Amino acid sequence: MTTCIEYLKNTDALSLEAMNNILYEILDEIKNDEDAKELFDELLEKAIKYTEIRAKWNLMNGSERAEADAGRTMCHDSLIVKFNQLAKYLRINGKSAGWRDQLGYDDSDRKRIGDFAVYIVFVSCLNAR
Repeated sequence: MTTCIEYLKNTDALSLEAMNNILYEILDEIKNDEDAKELFDELLEKAIKYTEIRAKWNLMNGSERAEADAGRTMCHDSLIVKFNQLAKYLRINGKSAGWRDQLGYDDSDRKRIGDFAVYIVFVSCLNAR
């Protein structure tokens, strides 16, 4: 197991401060909009499923990973769709959704989007106490 310090050495890593700022921006944009809150809740559901798969990843052996990989990819893809849906909805309703641009759109940004999804779940878990 490695620490957060190891994670932050990755060139595509988002700092905890950056992730917190992005989450704050999302929550600020959805605060009084029930439809946006519903979209965020759907995103959180996908993020929880993705985080569960990712949390187990390091415990899996090679054959288990090979078996789980397609499901993980599909879950990740559906998670990205949820981010896109929320951003599109917010933009249609006059919000900037600049946070979506910060996460990136390229295939090279997939890990960063997944990392942020894990962060959202982390914060949600902390606030559930």
